[in-house]
Amino acid sequence: MDFPTIHTNFWDAVIAVPAVMIITQLIKLFLKVPRKFVPTIALVLGLIISVFISHRHSLVAGIFMGWFYGYAAIGSYASLKTSILAYRNGDKT
Repeated sequence: MDFPTIHTNFWDAVIAVPAVMIITQLIKLFLKVPRKFVPTIALVLGLIISVFISHRHSLVAGIFMGWFYGYAAIGSYASLKTSILAYRNGDKT
């Protein structure tokens, strides 16, 4: 089995990950999803966007990059939330 060639482009870095973050937050807001399921929702959204939109030519590439979309969105949200809370609390670390 050959590994697929995966090209990371503008779509991956600037549009897909923020799109996953925004859609996840909208789902969380409107559907009142329990907090413990939010990372799973982000991962599933990343997989759906990657497999059906950005890498529809290759299922393996879609799953591989979808995993990154989901986890990049989860990590970006966690980092942003931690930074905002630290700023509000006046932490100087």
